[in-house]
Amino acid sequence: MTDLTARFERYRSLLAGCGQSHLLAFWHELDHAGRRRLLADLDQIEFDALPPLIEQYVRTRQALDVASPLESPDPFPAVPGAGHEDLYRRARLLGAAAIREGQVAAFTVAGGQGTRLGSDGPKGALAISPIRNVSLFQLFAEYLRGVERRYGRRPRWYVMTSPSNHDETLRFFSQHASFGLPPEDLIFFPQRQMPAFHADGRVALADKDRIALSPDGHGGSLRALAESGALSDMAAHGIEYISYFQVDNPLVHCVDPLFIGLHIATGSEMSSKAVRKADDLERVGNFCLAAGKLTVIEYSDLPQELARARNPDGSRRFDAGSIAVHVLSRAFVERLTARHAAVQLPWHRAEKKVETIDAAGRPVQPERPNAVKLETFVFDAIPLARNPLVLYTPREEEFSPVKNADGVDSPAAARRDLVRRAARWLEACGCRVPRDAGGEPDLPIEISPAFALDADDLREQLTQPPRIERGRALLLA
Repeated sequence: MTDLTARFERYRSLLAGCGQSHLLAFWHELDHAGRRRLLADLDQIEFDALPPLIEQYVRTRQALDVASPLESPDPFPAVPGAGHEDLYRRARLLGAAAIREGQVAAFTVAGGQGTRLGSDGPKGALAISPIRNVSLFQLFAEYLRGVERRYGRRPRWYVMTSPSNHDETLRFFSQHASFGLPPEDLIFFPQRQMPAFHADGRVALADKDRIALSPDGHGGSLRALAESGALSDMAAHGIEYISYFQVDNPLVHCVDPLFIGLHIATGSEMSSKAVRKADDLERVGNFCLAAGKLTVIEYSDLPQELARARNPDGSRRFDAGSIAVHVLSRAFVERLTARHAAVQLPWHRAEKKVETIDAAGRPVQPERPNAVKLETFVFDAIPLARNPLVLYTPREEEFSPVKNADGVDSPAAARRDLVRRAARWLEACGCRVPRDAGGEPDLPIEISPAFALDADDLREQLTQPPRIERGRALLLA
């Protein structure tokens, strides 16, 4: 009996026991390579764990169970007011010291593809900057080089990919010589995948030799850190604090001394950044206090009457929107992922359009959602953390995600916001930036993060005012 045949027999027995025998329905039509592809997909699924998940999340649609009462939190302000000045001053010093001592790592969640944006490669390879047209990955790499210039220490960079884009991501970094970073300081690892399900609980086939798989959500990043050895690598390098951000936000401050310092000063295990919501129903998570516990409730799960609720002064009651930027203590992640007491974050159900095949093996290209996907979200770790905090950050400074091909949250919008932010930084340094009739900067501007990390850093870097002319591109790199 060949190894391939032996594995087939094992899976035939296993799948029969959990009602998934259809996954082998086309085995005898597959060539050797096709059989290996199918077995490789099967190897990624924990079939013993599927029955309760199918019963709880696929065949039924459970209402979100949120502890009550539900109240709004009190985030730290972006600009310190009375009573916060000393704390913020101390926090900046603590954060800067942690960076200089090599205690901070950058962690990018980069499992997504750029398909919805018209790109076939990893989303991090998307060209995004307004003048040089460099990628998201390059902007983050330049940010880390800017941190090294400013603080004398470059954070180690951990990048979580997915099985579908892992090899492409490695090739992209190799083709660009790791954007000037030492390859030994870059750690790449893929997250796990979960299958898509038909409404009756059957795992969906994408083709006769492929299962419909997709990443298990950004909540899977914690498990992936542990299983890949990244957590052990962090411990070996003296890293205590993990600066977490997702790959689709070109404005993100990858490593923020104030944010890290507040995390340290307050004894927080998991800290989060928020922006004030653009409107009541903005598609971001909502920071809430559920029975006194800080948590995030997805926009789709927060009842509209609460999303529209107002305080006595007319301000929005639930106004802190999550931007998927966190600082996590390494010890906290170790505690959640320890083998003897591993914590399973709750699964979230989503109905999606998934290309599958029917019982005869014919392709099905759905026009409406036809399958259920299950994901975990990293923010569900917040209620498990000691002293979690939320820090407001200005939207225009740090949040312009790239999620749609056009319109809101598109590459064009992100490029516009990069130019706007660069113009504000220049004006904060006393420079005059020409603007058009609509108030927009009347020239393309790009400031590489390697040149300046923020307006204060730019002020220190400008030895003389740059030449700024209407319509003429200005690049500071």
